[in-house]
Amino acid sequence: MTVSTEGLATVLPPGGPAASARPIPAVRRGPGSRRTLLLLEAVVAFAAALVLPLLARGFTLDPLDRIAQVSGLAAIQLRFALVGLLFIAAAALALRLRRGRHFDLAARIAAAAIAGLASGFVAAGAVVALHGTPWPMFGLNGDSGRIVEWANAVANGRPSGSPVYPPAPLYTLGYYAEWFRGGNTAYAFKDLQILGAAAFGPLVYLCWRMLLSPVRALAFGVAPAFALIDAYKPYSQTVLVLLVPVLVALVVSLSRSAEQGRRPLLAKGAGFGALLGLLFLTYSGWFLWSAAGVFFAALLYFPWRTGRLGRLKGAAFLATTLAAFLVVAGRYLMVMLTEGQTTKDYNFRFDNFTDPAYYLMWRTDMPGKVGDWPPPGEYGGVGLFALVTFVCLGAAIWLGLRKPMVVTIAAMFISAWVMRMYIASHMYETQTVQLYTRTNNQLLYCGLLLCALVAHLVSQRMAARKAEAETAAAPAGSAAPAGFPAREGAVIGALCALLLLLGTVSSSMADRYMPAKENTYRILPWVSHTITEQDGSCPKYAPGGTCSKDGDQSWLSFIR
Repeated sequence: MTVSTEGLATVLPPGGPAASARPIPAVRRGPGSRRTLLLLEAVVAFAAALVLPLLARGFTLDPLDRIAQVSGLAAIQLRFALVGLLFIAAAALALRLRRGRHFDLAARIAAAAIAGLASGFVAAGAVVALHGTPWPMFGLNGDSGRIVEWANAVANGRPSGSPVYPPAPLYTLGYYAEWFRGGNTAYAFKDLQILGAAAFGPLVYLCWRMLLSPVRALAFGVAPAFALIDAYKPYSQTVLVLLVPVLVALVVSLSRSAEQGRRPLLAKGAGFGALLGLLFLTYSGWFLWSAAGVFFAALLYFPWRTGRLGRLKGAAFLATTLAAFLVVAGRYLMVMLTEGQTTKDYNFRFDNFTDPAYYLMWRTDMPGKVGDWPPPGEYGGVGLFALVTFVCLGAAIWLGLRKPMVVTIAAMFISAWVMRMYIASHMYETQTVQLYTRTNNQLLYCGLLLCALVAHLVSQRMAARKAEAETAAAPAGSAAPAGFPAREGAVIGALCALLLLLGTVSSSMADRYMPAKENTYRILPWVSHTITEQDGSCPKYAPGGTCSKDGDQSWLSFIR
């Protein structure tokens, strides 16, 4: 018996081995029904992502008071848990009704809802942190100020201050400000910080649904991505966590291109190219770190052995993808290949002076309360977390050597590692850093994905053995061998565990943006509460009721 990678294709109802031998179809198969279900998941995920931010708008608290911040996080957590448990309870109830006929649909909706609720939690934290001020995090200082200024320029038909800066965020902010904020890009940026954080979970979930079933997409794709969710500039990290599954799906489609019809294949290639072009316009750095690894994976899984027709289909797929990419992002690509080559980054940060092999945490320009860095580890200076990721890298390749998904992610990890060391090795000669520490995020995400894929591959093998055992036992009328838990129980258990995991992680990621006058991320919203509003008044909770044009500038002492 073959087990679908969807993992939710059938429901085995209770009632003994005879009943277990006759799976009940959960949903009608076919392209139309699958598109409808994916659309339903998208609607549920995005709607769930807005629930907590909307509820947080009604909180009455002082966001600069630590007790109020803790109470606010607890209030968000309570609502997150209650709403999430309602979806899980609906899945459990569906298992008991009508012999579980609608269990798969309920589980699918629950997985999508939890993905949305998790990023909605972080967005709700941003709502609390910025409560009482119209300014975005950091006001008009630092990167926030430059983005606001450049977006205002492009919205009024002028060139931005940096031709190599990704244009999509600037045009999005500029047009949003024109439509909803009367052209005020500063106040509009606050909205997009919140909305961008909220959209993180649904977008990641939907991209991983190209490769995995709903619960597996939530567990093995969305959960690792939450180590990188960011409410300050949400678009850069969002591009990374979307780019990985999109590139993996591209390689998977290439490996199967010889078996597909011409029109669907070309349509799929055009879709991949357009999507990659949009991501490139939003943030291009991750493409540089990933390029070598994806090129290797594409060569490895190109349909070389499928005959002339198969090779032509593979070439046509890649050509269509490239053409669509160039249509969408070709002009910006030319800018990056010309002016981007002369753009140098001379800004040495604290992590440019640390061990380049350490990538497990990146504290950006504001290192915070750093003692011994990198933190000392138990094994030759390396911590347990690093050991686990390296072991899982080997185990994932061992278990999934023939799977494009595993090999492509491993190749992207290695590609980022090599690029990191190459740039760092020339740092003394060129006196430039070229943002090589940004590879931390890609290495961390790919490492977490490989750890998750080990669990994914092991669970797949367990499911296959269970199915074989049930098939062998059914003709004789005997029960299936012990040791194989019911799939439905595994789904409910996974949803409960993921709800608690994502709720805890989201609370931590929301907490790091609670306003405080200290050398951490918390200084960003703190500054937002100290800037004079455009009507001349101070934000509602300005410390001491005082504010200034630029806000509290004590943050400058943290980065000198």
